[in-house]
Amino acid sequence: MSGLNVAILTAATLAASLVATYVVMRMLSYRAILDHPNARSSHSEPTPRGGGLAVVPILIVAWLVAIPLGAAPEVTIICAIAAAALAALSWMDDLSGLSPQVRLAGHTVAIATALTTLPTGFNPFTGLVPWPGDLIITTLAWLWFVNLFNFMDGIDGIAATETITIGAGGALVVSINGSDEGLVPLGLTAAAAALGFLWWNRPPARVFLGDVGSVPLGFLLGGFLLFLANKGHWTAAFILPLYYIADATLTIFGRSMRGERIWQAHRLHAYQLAVDAGRSHGAVICRIAMVNVLLIALAVLSTIDPVWAMPSLACAAIAVGVVLLWMRHPPGHNSPTAP
Repeated sequence: MSGLNVAILTAATLAASLVATYVVMRMLSYRAILDHPNARSSHSEPTPRGGGLAVVPILIVAWLVAIPLGAAPEVTIICAIAAAALAALSWMDDLSGLSPQVRLAGHTVAIATALTTLPTGFNPFTGLVPWPGDLIITTLAWLWFVNLFNFMDGIDGIAATETITIGAGGALVVSINGSDEGLVPLGLTAAAAALGFLWWNRPPARVFLGDVGSVPLGFLLGGFLLFLANKGHWTAAFILPLYYIADATLTIFGRSMRGERIWQAHRLHAYQLAVDAGRSHGAVICRIAMVNVLLIALAVLSTIDPVWAMPSLACAAIAVGVVLLWMRHPPGHNSPTAP
C-alpha cells in the first residue's frame, strides 16, 4: 500500500470520525441516552454516552478497507467481526446492564475466536515462552487488556489519548524498523478515529465513548499490540500502553488485597484520585499525554538495537511511576482511599 493511499485512508477516517461522532452525539441527546453524575463519576453534567457507536464502526471499516489494498493481514477480518460483536454486546450493557459473567464470557469468546484464526507460528512472546504456554499467556493478556481499557475510561479524553498513543506509536515502530508495513495503516487509522472523537470528548467532554466504544477499542488495540509483539517488538508493545497497564493493574491489585469486589465501579484509579484532589481533567490528560510521548520514543528506541530494550523498559517504568506518584499524592492532599 503506497504512502499516498495510507494518507488518504487515515485522513478519511479522521474526517468520518469527526462528523459521525457529532451526529451520534446529537442522536444520543435526542433519545436521552445520558450518563448522569453520581458518586462514582468524574463529571457534573448529564452527558451523552455511546460515542463508540461512531468510532468503532468507522475504525472497523477502515481496517477492512486496508485488506484488499494489501495493507493488512487477512486475520483482520475476524478481528473486525469479533469487535462488531463486542460492540453489540457492550451496547446492550450500556442500555440495560449485563452481569460481569456475561461480559467476561463475551470477551473470552471474541478473543478465542480471533486466536483460532491466527496463522501458524503466531508467537507474540517470540520464543521466551514455549507453546502452549505462549497461547495461554496471550489469551490472558488480551483479556486483561480489553478489561483494563474499559476500566480506565473514566475522565474526559483519556481513552482517545491512549488510542492515539498506541496506534501512532505502533505505526512509527514498524515504519522505522520496516518489519511489517501492513500494521502502519491499522495503527494510523486507529489514531485518526480516536483524534476525531477527541474533538468532542476533550475537556469538558460533550460525549462519552461508553462500553460500546471502550470494549471493542480495547479488543482491537490489544490485537494490534499482539501483532506488533509477534514481529519481535514485544518490548515496544509493552512500553506503549504502560501507563494504562500500570494504573489499572496496581489499582485492581490494591482493591483485591483489601477484599473489595474488583468488578464494581469505583474511583480509585490514580487519574481519578488526581481529579478528586482538585486537578482538572485537562491537567491530568496533559500529564498522561506527556508521558505517552516519552513512551513512544522509548518504544522506538527499544527496537533499534536489542541492547536498548531493557534500559528503555526501565526508563519507561520510572516515567510512569513518577506520573502515578503525581496523581496519587498531590501536594497538600492526603487520600485515605488510595491503594
